[in-house]
Amino acid sequence: MDTTASDKVLARLKKLHPVEIDLSLDRLYRLLEKLDNPHLKLPPVIHVAGTNGKGSTVATLRAIAEAAGHRVHVYTSPHLVRFAERIRVAGQIIAEDEFTAILEECERVNAGDDITFFEVTTAAAFLAFARTPADLCILEVGLGGRLDATNVIDKPAAVGITPVSIDHEQFLGSTLEEIAFEKAGILKAGCPAVVGPQMGEAMGVIRSRASKLGVSPAVFDEDWYAALNPDSTSFRYQDRLTELDLPLPSLTGEHQVTNAGIAIALARMQTAVSIPDAAIRAGLGWVRWPARLQELTGTPLNKLLPEGANLYLDGGHNPAAGHVVRSFLSEVDPVERSVTLILGMLNRKDAKGYLKPLSGVVNRVIAVPIDCDEDPAEPGFLAAAATDAGINGVIAKDVASALRMVAEKAHPERPPFVLIAGSLYLAGNVLRETGLYPN
Repeated sequence: MDTTASDKVLARLKKLHPVEIDLSLDRLYRLLEKLDNPHLKLPPVIHVAGTNGKGSTVATLRAIAEAAGHRVHVYTSPHLVRFAERIRVAGQIIAEDEFTAILEECERVNAGDDITFFEVTTAAAFLAFARTPADLCILEVGLGGRLDATNVIDKPAAVGITPVSIDHEQFLGSTLEEIAFEKAGILKAGCPAVVGPQMGEAMGVIRSRASKLGVSPAVFDEDWYAALNPDSTSFRYQDRLTELDLPLPSLTGEHQVTNAGIAIALARMQTAVSIPDAAIRAGLGWVRWPARLQELTGTPLNKLLPEGANLYLDGGHNPAAGHVVRSFLSEVDPVERSVTLILGMLNRKDAKGYLKPLSGVVNRVIAVPIDCDEDPAEPGFLAAAATDAGINGVIAKDVASALRMVAEKAHPERPPFVLIAGSLYLAGNVLRETGLYPN
């Protein structure tokens, strides 16, 4: 798909980024007013913040709502391959010609004023959504919550906060309490709220903010609950009004049960559209969210591995994601399979924190560079971090070379299990190489 036209506009918009950031939404409000306030013309909005699981929760909620027959706008970030992936208009990724035209309109109306890249592209999303009829709009917070560009919606139909952990410290603060304060900024007086599992410090901050607003949030393990059934082939969702035995979501990993639970609680707490239990069951079966423990099959990369090998892709990049990966890899029989992690990360991420939980479940880390403009970590640094975590760490020039290394050392009777992980940028590179473009 040719995205040259929109890429050129996006490149120009990046140059409008202010030298000094004033911590407010004034720039965005100014642009929205010039655009005739498209954010006030959206269908009912469900707003989702958090550190881990936002994207999966949004994808699951979208699947459930669409299974109920609703047209749904969705705004997410970041993208994996094409920027347009972030804007899904009434169920479809925005068309290239429409995307280019809306970006150019925002550029023209902004008239060269300072504005951050995320602010102007969020305005573009709102403009696209306002011009196409839909029943529901789901917005994923880009960063934080309180001052995020998506937080210009005064009266959402519901808000959700997924698990909060340490990430983006340079923007949100160095403590869990500071980060939770930013996430809790999406709570609104009079709006239903769902809160996923939280560490104690984060939960205290969220409760405090909710109390000041007069909001009584539906809290995990108090007002709603989601957990695997003993057979591990289904899960139970329960809230104060209902109890449902449901099929596992099609997304891989036990943590997706919790994400599904947040989505179900949001679907049940909002009153803007009707979502029957049958739609919840159906939506869980076809939800898709690329690069979240996504199994790769039949790709050119699979052909580099011996027969019987498994290849997965994941974009998780913080210590909490490391624990999720550990839980996933713990299901692999260490006697029958050798586990290799092909790792690429950004410098600003906590590589040691990500790798520490993986000691004992990963046999080897092969560190690779990432093709991106966001200060990728040197493979040598990542290999050393793996060694410090008690895992054999080596380097390769790229993912294909790493896979060939795996194949060369594979035991003939122990097919390798390989996970490519550590960065959404790396995941995007892999999806681009394999032709698995999100749709």
